[in-house]
Amino acid sequence: MEFKDYYEIMGVSKDATQDEIKRAYRKLARKYHPDVSKEPDAEQRFKEVGEAYEVLKDPEKRAAYDQLGANWQAGQDFQPPPDWDSGFEFTGGSYTGGSAEDFSDFFETLFGRAGYSTRGAYGGAGARREYSMRGQDTHAKILIDLEDAYTGATRTITLKHSEVGADGRPQVKERTLNVRIPKGIRQGQQIRLAGQGGAGIGTSEAGDLYLEVEFKPHPFYHVEGRDVYLDLPVAPWEAALGAKVKIPTPSGSLDLKIPAGSQGGRKLRLKGRGIPGKQPGDFYVVLKIALPPADSDEAKKAYESFSDAFGGFNPRANLGV
Repeated sequence: MEFKDYYEIMGVSKDATQDEIKRAYRKLARKYHPDVSKEPDAEQRFKEVGEAYEVLKDPEKRAAYDQLGANWQAGQDFQPPPDWDSGFEFTGGSYTGGSAEDFSDFFETLFGRAGYSTRGAYGGAGARREYSMRGQDTHAKILIDLEDAYTGATRTITLKHSEVGADGRPQVKERTLNVRIPKGIRQGQQIRLAGQGGAGIGTSEAGDLYLEVEFKPHPFYHVEGRDVYLDLPVAPWEAALGAKVKIPTPSGSLDLKIPAGSQGGRKLRLKGRGIPGKQPGDFYVVLKIALPPADSDEAKKAYESFSDAFGGFNPRANLGV
């Protein structure tokens, strides 16, 4: 997937005001509208311009895109990091123009899942047409430690949101909140903070803030639903003869019995030791055979003796070769 430089497509600078972006869009939309343009690639260019405008006209999308695109150039092979939008606050809604098929894979990867709208999280001119109106709900993704889901915790988070400043350019602002992480929360679930969304208009109350939870990458574990997995290195003799070893879990270390005759890839299930809940998940230990290096004369001789002892063993017998 190629990175798209929306500023280049629109023909504006990265510090362009919102009015300058709007004028550029109107000019290009007239030039490439398929009903009137004689350009051979008018329809494609019209879609590209519309997609670029969908992002750059929205201070929320634009701020997140600017942070993501700081080190990328148009046409480069691109894959967004999974937490690229973590900590950015967006207003919930739907596409503001066009249909989903009008947008590229690049746009869909970044913005398609959430479908963020362009209505400001803290109210705007359009919202003030009514004297009194409840504030809009806002959404953000946060990263938490897996261990927090086991015990519950209170964490301080910083969220970024974008507003159009007096100079017509987006300004990124931050706010800090104390958030209670409930015990047993799963990846993808939301935490609702009542009254922490967009400000209400007139006498109406503020909207709510919804925080979508994702787990930070962990050096030991990966998560599937409520189940947690650990790849456990074991020595060949531990797998063959059986052993009792100490293993880490998010709730503390414990002793695990490895059955004799275990093979690499075998899964050992610890029932109920996954993420807590009314129906707690399980903790799975996946055995990985770890070979000691043959980095000394003694080690090489040990491997040679091992080979002699199992001279008839062919690990590729089932391949027919």
